[in-house]
Amino acid sequence: MSTVTVPPVMTSPRDDAIQLYRAFKGLGCDTAAVVHILAHRDITQRGLIQQEYRAMYSEDLVKRLTSELRGDVERAVLLWIQDPAGRDASLVRKALSGDVIDPKGATEVICSRTPSQIQHFKQVYFAKFGVYLEQDIEFQTFGDHKKLLLAYVSVPRYEGPEVDRAVVEKDAKALYKAGEKRLGTDENIFIRIFSEKSRAHLAAVSTAYHSVYSNSLEKAVKSETSGDFEFALVTILQCAENPAKYFAKRLHKAMKGMGTDDRTLTRIIVSRAEIDLQYIKQEYRKKYGKTLNDAVHSETSGHYRAFLLALLGPNH
Repeated sequence: MSTVTVPPVMTSPRDDAIQLYRAFKGLGCDTAAVVHILAHRDITQRGLIQQEYRAMYSEDLVKRLTSELRGDVERAVLLWIQDPAGRDASLVRKALSGDVIDPKGATEVICSRTPSQIQHFKQVYFAKFGVYLEQDIEFQTFGDHKKLLLAYVSVPRYEGPEVDRAVVEKDAKALYKAGEKRLGTDENIFIRIFSEKSRAHLAAVSTAYHSVYSNSLEKAVKSETSGDFEFALVTILQCAENPAKYFAKRLHKAMKGMGTDDRTLTRIIVSRAEIDLQYIKQEYRKKYGKTLNDAVHSETSGHYRAFLLALLGPNH
């Protein structure tokens, strides 16, 4: 459920383009005006504004925003203005080939997306960057983590709610035998089941595992695996069971302790704002006893804070 609030009486994309152009003119950029316009436009409106801006000023709006904005607010606005597949492609490409390689950032995006979302952003990835997603995964990840990601972006998975109880019980048993029951771990069994089976199936496997073996599948994964491989498996499992709760936990971790992980904070709020951010806000409040808006307000400042809070919507 989206948290983006658009004005009850919409201005036209042409008028928005004119207002943005005025915000860029003169000495310095009127960042508040840019934030006020773009944070309150949905995906269709943002696309139309870009078309109008190019038609009127013979200039790419993204390039102009890049030259006018700075820091965290620049990164957030540039992600927001993209369509979801383009955004995911940019996020993963940056995580796998930027100045600082961020395997967890790439893993979070890949392992929290549906099979159809992955197939779409894979196409955009190649169109934008001239390399296949699999090539970047091959070069920048290692071991079982690499095997899992390569399988996860390649295997078509069922996206419906139906599950086969017999197969669910068989997979729960296979995971137990591959992990807790034996000395050492058969990682290939985990990779096969986690990369090939649907979200509904994995959620059912998790329930079956707990009822038969009196331990949660997530705890078993954490005790049997480690590092980025563990993070990928846990991401897949938690997103199968409750994606909003998964993202609430990630946001809390990004703001916990000294300093804030602004890349994670921005990535999640921007990419989930038009999908399920309302549910993430509910899960955050339920788990941590404070609103996500209040947490973001205390950890950010300036135009960056204003932009994220606008995407988060009302604080209730």
